[in-house]
Amino acid sequence: MILIKLGGSVITDKSRYRVFNRECTERLCQEIKKSGKKVVVIHGAGSFGHIIASKYFLNLGLKGKDQISAYARTCYDTRCLSLLVVKELNNAGLPAVSIPTGSCFIMKNGRLDVRDDSVLKGMFELGVIPVTFGDVTLDTEFGFAICSGDQLVEVLMDVFHPSKVIFVSDVDGIYYENPKLNPGTQLIETVNKSVLDAIKTDNSTMDVTGGIRKKVESMLRISGKGCDCILVNGAVKGRLLSVLNGEYVPCTIAKGQMK
Repeated sequence: MILIKLGGSVITDKSRYRVFNRECTERLCQEIKKSGKKVVVIHGAGSFGHIIASKYFLNLGLKGKDQISAYARTCYDTRCLSLLVVKELNNAGLPAVSIPTGSCFIMKNGRLDVRDDSVLKGMFELGVIPVTFGDVTLDTEFGFAICSGDQLVEVLMDVFHPSKVIFVSDVDGIYYENPKLNPGTQLIETVNKSVLDAIKTDNSTMDVTGGIRKKVESMLRISGKGCDCILVNGAVKGRLLSVLNGEYVPCTIAKGQMK
């Protein structure tokens, strides 16, 4: 099976509050269906999560009572987004059910603690696609914390042991600089630890889950468990389908190597 992370940048407009990119999401779901592969889907929160979370500093944990309403609103918004994603999966003929991270699991010191994975495994074994997502989750130390979709991918690797992990974004892969600000920057086709020191980061979008550096770190940890991890541009028609089928497209890959 394959773990797919649909980034918030492709399923929403991250610069505008609660703007769902239905057209792109619909196409990506159709590509998953066409591949015929067994998948589990994780998605980012995009503008349904990052904007309010950033405004009220939810990534820092509980600091004041004014954050409580923002916490509740963000949970509501991320669930609304997940239902929209699940609707497109089901419309494509892929039976899918949303499993809210913050309603099912808890965190400790900012790390997700999944002690009971029976619902996730049971749905998958039944033939239903479990769909979970980046969310604000109760934290035993911080009150609450943000669980990113990328962290979910790492945790679910140990649950499902996928043959491949695919991150779907709105760029061709990892670059040395932001390609939206510097179109001439070079695509990094194979990522390794030395790449981290060479990457320039910026804060051009509100992302409370760590941005591109955290993405590379996550990809390296995943590949360290022996699983290829690929970052592909889902905004380009057919690329997700090609990667699912093992075909070459411009992308960044962290090659799986056991430690």
